[in-house]
This record gives sequence, structure tokens and C-alpha cells, in this order.
Amino acid sequence: MLEKKLLGRDGTKLTARTGYAGGKKQGDAGRVCYHNLQGIADYGRLGHAEAVALQIPRQSIGDFANLYFEMFVKYQIPGMDVYDRADPMDKGPEYRSIIGLPGGMESPLFPAIEKANNGLMKLVAGAGNEPDTLLKRLVYVMDSNAFPFHVAEVYHQFHNDFQSPPYGYVPAQTAMLFLRPWSFHDGESNG
Repeated sequence: MLEKKLLGRDGTKLTARTGYAGGKKQGDAGRVCYHNLQGIADYGRLGHAEAVALQIPRQSIGDFANLYFEMFVKYQIPGMDVYDRADPMDKGPEYRSIIGLPGGMESPLFPAIEKANNGLMKLVAGAGNEPDTLLKRLVYVMDSNAFPFHVAEVYHQFHNDFQSPPYGYVPAQTAMLFLRPWSFHDGESNG
């Protein structure tokens, strides 16, 4: 985890949280939840994408942006080379590529994002509820003030996507210690 490596954070100092962002709507009481049998505040139906939020010092934005763009992989499709997310089997707006910055593309942090991108992907201002970016070589840059991040359920925290044991290597009781700044109730985050 780059947060540990670059910033020397661990334990309760880690700020990385999985969640949802980029949608125009929220459920009752501000809820945004993972897909569920009751259909309550389903993040996909509300127009959100899966996301990770971090508190990054200004001087480290470029390092984290470099890692973000390094995660795109090259696929060869007859007649063209495509750079896209590592798991193209996840399809739909919930999996679109997004970056959130206070102020979006007008943020003073945006030049560090542009530099790290180095022309690899097309960077476009996000307006919320966008379609999937699969095979489009596109990243939506969201204004995180207009499209805030919503922390996901505890069982979605502290695992490394499909490249580690599913749904966490940290027991739920331990995860709750890391998540003290937020309180949860059926996927609702307050904090």
C-alpha cells in the first residue's frame, strides 16, 4: 500500500477508505450502499462509481497520481491498443474511472494529475452519473465538493481488490478501530 510506503502511515493513521462517489443522488438520510436485496440506496442506481478516498499531502499528489495511472493496463484488440482498468469484466457505470479533487479540473492540484497522466488517458470534467469508461481511454475528474465521497460498508474495507483474499484480511472488529472517524448504520456513513 502506497500510503504505508510513501507516507509511513499504518494502523489508525491510514486514511484509505473504499466507498462510492460521482453520483447525483443519495438515498434516504444520505445513504449510499452496496447492491442489496432490499434495493436500499443502491450506489449503482444512484449513479455512483466505486472509489477510494485518501488524505494526501499536497507534495505527494503526483506520487499517488502516478500509481493511479500505472494501474491502467494495455490490451490489444484487433486494430487498436487500449489502456483500461485491470479487470475489464467489471462492466457498467459503477466501474467507470474517476478522480475526485476539490474543485475538479479547476483545482490547484489538477496540474499534478495531468503530469502523471502524461497523455495516457483523456481527462474530462465529470458532471455526475456518467456512463462506463471501458474501452474509451477516459477518466472523469470529479469536483469532490459537488460530488462527495460516501464511505462503504465495513466489509468492503481493507482488502486489495481482486488481488488479495476477498473482503478483507482485517477482522471486522479491527476494521472498526480504523473507521472511528465515521459511524455506520446499514451502509450509511456519518462523519
